[in-house]
Amino acid sequence: MPIIALAVSIIIMDATVVNVVLPVLIRDISLTASDAEWINSVYALVFASLLITLGRIGDIFGRRRLLIVGILIFGVASVLAAMSYSGTTLIAARLLQGVGGAMILPATLSTVNALFTGRERGIAFAIWGSTIGGMAAVGPVVGGWLTTSFTWRWAFLINIPIVLIVLIGALLWVPETKDANVERGVDIAGVVLSIAGLGGIVFGLIEGQRYGWGTTTAPLTIGGFSWTWSISPAPVALVLGTLTLTAFVLVQRARARAHKPALLDLSLLRIRSFRYGAIAALIVALGEFGMLFSLPLFLQGALGYSALDTGLLILALAIGTFLISGGTPQLTRRFGGRTVVRIGLFLEAVAITGLGLNISLTANGGALAAWLFLYGAGVGMATAQLTSVILFDVPVHQSGQASGLQSTVRQLGSALGIALLGTLLIVTLGVSTTDNLAAVPGLDASSQEQIVAIVRGSAGAAVPGLGATPGGQTVQAAAESAMVTATRITTLSAAAVILLGLLATIAMPAMRREDEDSSQV
Repeated sequence: MPIIALAVSIIIMDATVVNVVLPVLIRDISLTASDAEWINSVYALVFASLLITLGRIGDIFGRRRLLIVGILIFGVASVLAAMSYSGTTLIAARLLQGVGGAMILPATLSTVNALFTGRERGIAFAIWGSTIGGMAAVGPVVGGWLTTSFTWRWAFLINIPIVLIVLIGALLWVPETKDANVERGVDIAGVVLSIAGLGGIVFGLIEGQRYGWGTTTAPLTIGGFSWTWSISPAPVALVLGTLTLTAFVLVQRARARAHKPALLDLSLLRIRSFRYGAIAALIVALGEFGMLFSLPLFLQGALGYSALDTGLLILALAIGTFLISGGTPQLTRRFGGRTVVRIGLFLEAVAITGLGLNISLTANGGALAAWLFLYGAGVGMATAQLTSVILFDVPVHQSGQASGLQSTVRQLGSALGIALLGTLLIVTLGVSTTDNLAAVPGLDASSQEQIVAIVRGSAGAAVPGLGATPGGQTVQAAAESAMVTATRITTLSAAAVILLGLLATIAMPAMRREDEDSSQV
C-alpha cells in the first residue's frame, strides 16, 4: 500500500508545484502568457481525454503493468521538464506528464480496489486519500523552497527519487491484477475526437489573445504551415472544436447501439444525480483552478513574494481542507450529502469573494491566509461529498465507468478554468496597464505599447523588473496597480463561477437518508 500511495502522490505534488513556480518559469525561460496557460491546460486536457481509456487498458492487460509504464513516462517527462529552455519543450514535457498521470491514477485506484476487501479496503482508501491531502499541502511548500533556495528545475527533478522508489517497489511487492470480465476493446475514435475537440476549444480560448478574436492580429506558423487567412485561427478552432465534440457524441451513440466499448457511456447522463452532479463538478473545477492559476502570479508579480512565500501562503488552503475533512462524515450523517456539498460550495464562493476584495498592493498576508483557509474548508466539505453524490444512484455495473468519468470531468474543468479565467486575467491586465500608463507623464505611445506587451506577455511576471530602469518606479507602480485590478476581476469571476456550480446542485435529487448513512460505512 505505501508504494501505491507514493505513486499517486507524485501526481498531486507535481500539480500543486507548477502553479507556485510558474512566475519564476516565465521570467527564467521567457515564457509568454499563452505558454503559461498551456503548461497547465495541456496536462489537464491530455489527462482528461486518456483517463478512462487507459484505465480500461489496465483492467485488460494488467494494472501493475500500467502503473510501471505510467511512472516511467512520468519520470522521463519530469527530466525533460527540468531540462527545458523554451516554452515549447516544457509544454511537450507537461503533455507527456499528462499521459503518465492518466496511467498512474486509474492503476493505483483499481489496484487498491482489487487487492483489498471489507474493512481493509476502507483503511487502504483512507491511506490513499490521506496521501493525496498530505501531498497537496507539502507540494507548494517543497516546490517553493526548492525554487527559492536552488532552482525551479529541482521542483521537477524531485520527482525522480519517487519514481525510482515506486518502480522498484511495484516490481517487488505490488501483485499484478486484471479484470477477467471486462469487455475487450478500446474506443480509439472516441479518444481522438475528444482530444481534438477539447484541444480546439482550449486553443481558441488561450490563443485568442495572441492571434485575435476576429481578424488575424499576429502570424501563426506551425512547422512549414502558415495561417494566411484574414480571419483569426482562434474562432475557427472554437468552431471546429465544437463540431468535433458533436461528432464525438454521435460516435459514442453509434458505438453504444452496436454494443461496442465507448469512451463515454451516455446512459449515465439519464441518471439525474450523476448528470447535475457532473455539471456542478465541471463548473466548480473551472472556478477553482482558474483562481489558483492567477493568485501566484499576483503574489510574486505585484507583492514581491518568493516562490517559498507563495507556497507557505497556499498551505493555509490545504490546512483548511485537512481540518474540516475529519468532521465531514458527521455533518453528512446529520444533514445529508447534498446539503454538505452546498454548504461547502457556499463557503468556497464566500472565501474567494473575500480574497478578491482583499487583493491590493497593501494586502495583509494573514488576511489572505484566513480567506484561503476558509476556502480550503469549503473544498474539504464539497469535493469528497460531491463525488459521493455523483455516484450515489449509479448501478454497480456502471460504477467504474462513472468514477472515471467524474474524474475526467474535473480535469476538463481545470483545463477550461485555466483557459477561460487565465485569458480573462491577461486581457484585463493588458487593458488596465494601458489605462494606467496613459497617466504616466513623459511616456510616449511607442514606449507604452512596449511596456504593455511586456506586462501582458509575461502575465505580470515581468512587473518586478520594470523598476530597474531610470524612471521605472512610476511605470512599475502603474503595472502593479493593473495587476491588482486584473487579479481582483479574475478572482471575483471565479467566485461567480463557483456560485453557478452551487446553483447546479439545486437540480440534484435528495439522497435517501438510510442509503446515505450506509454509504458512509
